[in-house]
Amino acid sequence: MDAIDRQLVQLLRINARLSYAELARQVGLSAPAVHERVGKLESGGVLLGYQAAVDPEAIGLGVTALIGIITSEGEIEEISAALHELVEIESCYFMAGEESFLCKARVGTIAQLEQLIARMNRISGVSRTRTTIALSTKWEGRPQHPA
Repeated sequence: MDAIDRQLVQLLRINARLSYAELARQVGLSAPAVHERVGKLESGGVLLGYQAAVDPEAIGLGVTALIGIITSEGEIEEISAALHELVEIESCYFMAGEESFLCKARVGTIAQLEQLIARMNRISGVSRTRTTIALSTKWEGRPQHPA
C-alpha cells in the first residue's frame, strides 16, 4: 500500500460515494487507474465494504450501551460466535485485562437492554457483565487521518 492507496482509503472513509472520476481528480490519476487500485484494495481485504451512516435514534435505537464481559470458562471462539448472533450488538472487541470482551449495543429501550444483558449472561462461559449506558454521542466512526 503506497501513499496514493492511503489517500484513496482516506477519501473513501470520508465519503464512500465519491465517483472514480472524483477520486482520480483528488489523487492525480486517471479514473481507470483509480478503479483498478480500488479493486485491488477491495480484493486485498483493505476495503471491507461500504455502508450508509444512519442516525440510530431516527430508526428507534436511542439507547447505546457498552457492555464488558467477564468470562469464567469456555472457548473464546464459542462465546464470540454466540455474541455475534445477538443482532443488538453493533461491535465486539476481544480485550486484554479483566474483561474478555467489550461490546457496543444499540436498543430502543432500557427494557430491551435488560433483556439483551440477560441473554448475554446465559451464554456458556460468561461469568458476568458490566454495563455503561451512553448519555449522548459526541462523535463516532470518525475517519482517522494518517500520522
